[in-house]
Amino acid sequence: MDTTVDLDTFSSLVERPDESARRAAEERWRTLDRPRGGLGRLEELGSWLSSVQGRSPVQPLSAPKVLLFAADHGVAALGVSRLPARGGTAARVRAVLDGTAPVALLARRFGAGVRVVDVAVDADPSDFPDEVVAHRVRRGSGRIDREDALTPEETVKAFRAGMAVADEEADAGTDLVVLGDLGVGSTTVAAVLVGALCGTDAAAVTGRGSGIDDKVWMVKCAAIRDSLRRARPVLGDQLALLGATGGADFAAITGFLLQAAVRRLPVVLDGVVSSACALVAQRIAFRAPEWWRAGQSSGEPAQAKAYDRLTLTPLQEQGITMGEGVGALMALPLLQAAADSLAEHKPAATAAPVPKEQPKLPSAAELLGRV
Repeated sequence: MDTTVDLDTFSSLVERPDESARRAAEERWRTLDRPRGGLGRLEELGSWLSSVQGRSPVQPLSAPKVLLFAADHGVAALGVSRLPARGGTAARVRAVLDGTAPVALLARRFGAGVRVVDVAVDADPSDFPDEVVAHRVRRGSGRIDREDALTPEETVKAFRAGMAVADEEADAGTDLVVLGDLGVGSTTVAAVLVGALCGTDAAAVTGRGSGIDDKVWMVKCAAIRDSLRRARPVLGDQLALLGATGGADFAAITGFLLQAAVRRLPVVLDGVVSSACALVAQRIAFRAPEWWRAGQSSGEPAQAKAYDRLTLTPLQEQGITMGEGVGALMALPLLQAAADSLAEHKPAATAAPVPKEQPKLPSAAELLGRV
């Protein structure tokens, strides 16, 4: 298997959202019979939706999807989380699939679909439906404080899996992705990537994750410090960085974010994991962050540093720290309201506006076929 991906391709393929549609949306706000600025943040969000959709008036959001990448991390064996290192991630996946997890309950309330993508859960693949494990790369990952999380081949496979998922969602008509993750130990991995890319020490990016106490925080900080030493030599190679001190979910999310930007599929980021991957993706394609919005602030110091580098301002600060896309999902009603407020409302008998014709965008298979 080819162990490389031409990352430079993304820089040329990722375009900025449609500025003319944004200007048309802002003009539409001015012509509507409402106080100027009266809808506050909804106006900025509506204009952003116009730009990513490439149309004005905005199309109401009709097919949002919560997308959760799931994987286990070897570093969890150090006890860096309050959640069990063995079986904890698999249990969370089952709760989402059976509809009892908070993200599943809230998604039903807000009219969003939910999809779980198992890329490296430490469980037998037969434990989950075939569609959940279709993109699995391996079972668990290496302990990044002393060994690589993935081989180069596995890193590329995970990255390409994320690209494929972006194509699947775009082709299925998903019009907004709420991006989350499921994985014990994932905030430790995210802190390593953010610390390495921002040039900070371990203490500056070590958060409380699952609600750990001071003693566990010191264990986590030491693990991040040791992992940072392993990350710094490969900072110039994003795939090598993801393989050395990331994991299959981090590589897949990074590939997903980039290909979603290529396919003009807007994404709402959730916690420190998605923000860390966004920071890696920004290094690959500097225009890509214009296709994303930060759903929430989780309070993790690494997330704050990542958003500062990405120049993204969280839409909400609800104090939600559990991951699973819950915090970002709470921003979905804001985006739905923004779209509805700026959409064209006509009597049912009036013809709907003709959508702006979109160019054919390259799928992951087509993109990779060029390299």
